[in-house]
Amino acid sequence: MKKKELAQRVGICEKSVSAYEKGAQEPERDTLDRIALALGFPPAFFMGDDIDELTPDVASFRALTKMTAGRRDMALGAGSIALLLNKWIEERFVLPEPDLLDLGREPGEAAGAEGPEAAAEALRRHWGLGELPIKNMIALLESKGVRVFSLAIDAKEVDAFSMWYGGKPFMFLNTLKSAEHCRFDAAHELGHLIMHKHGDPRGQGIEREANAFASAFLMPRRSVLANAPRLPTLPNLISAKKYWTVSVAALNYRMHALGLTTDWIYRTLCMQIAEAGYRTLEPEGAPHETSQLLPKVFAALREEGVTKDDVARELSISPTEIEQLTFGLMLNALSNTGRTVSPRRSKNAHLQVVK
Repeated sequence: MKKKELAQRVGICEKSVSAYEKGAQEPERDTLDRIALALGFPPAFFMGDDIDELTPDVASFRALTKMTAGRRDMALGAGSIALLLNKWIEERFVLPEPDLLDLGREPGEAAGAEGPEAAAEALRRHWGLGELPIKNMIALLESKGVRVFSLAIDAKEVDAFSMWYGGKPFMFLNTLKSAEHCRFDAAHELGHLIMHKHGDPRGQGIEREANAFASAFLMPRRSVLANAPRLPTLPNLISAKKYWTVSVAALNYRMHALGLTTDWIYRTLCMQIAEAGYRTLEPEGAPHETSQLLPKVFAALREEGVTKDDVARELSISPTEIEQLTFGLMLNALSNTGRTVSPRRSKNAHLQVVK
């Protein structure tokens, strides 16, 4: 929202909005109430401690050049709220510690011989995954210490982003995309987390590396050689993609990268996929994956009488913000019970995600 639009909604001048943002002036109580109503946050949010504001240089955005500043800041704003929620949860629960390889180069360090394919194979070995398809990417990431949250942003240029913050890996997925798209985004961001930890995770070359990592991580070389269709037609690819739960476009690319199809067949399939509209609407799509860790957290809170509104009140945010960050699970997992119960803190409950 532009300052001018906010000023019009609140009924004040744009200069006052600037003064409030800079801390040069504080709004009157009735003005603050109107600001809170316009922005969808309780008044207490604006009177509390400053929160950690994320900046574009700490996060990996795939299409940053195509993204408006407003869309970018919307995603970063959601990330800042997620940091609040994550801190609140970690004060009450012991979550899995990060178990990611660090395959990134330090600034100024020469590039090694290993590339994204080798990085994907190394991480699969480290996690003991073998060559089998990954059933639930979100559950796998959570079990390895990645803090995964959802982005309820209806913008095609906002796929996902990730970052290291406070020594912990964070990932944000746009769950309005198809399930196959989200899985690839998750693997793409995982590539950033392990390969680009020490540098600026932006640029076309960096994005190509993350894409190659995601492709190899979701569809290991030997697995594709053994299970890819021998006759590369579009119907056969649609049937085969279900084995790895990837998009038909991703499988087409992977087969070509491994030399299983010629340039002509690859381009023909690309045109058929585009003509059928399968770049935006995935054929025979899989169900969306959801968090396995967050429902356990919310179920434990519910047992202690802590409601969704209690959590939101302690964080001085709206319950909607929590729902949007947690894959919409709060609606079912931590609903209000109508009881008046004083929230109690869990005694550092231990959660273990089991694959």
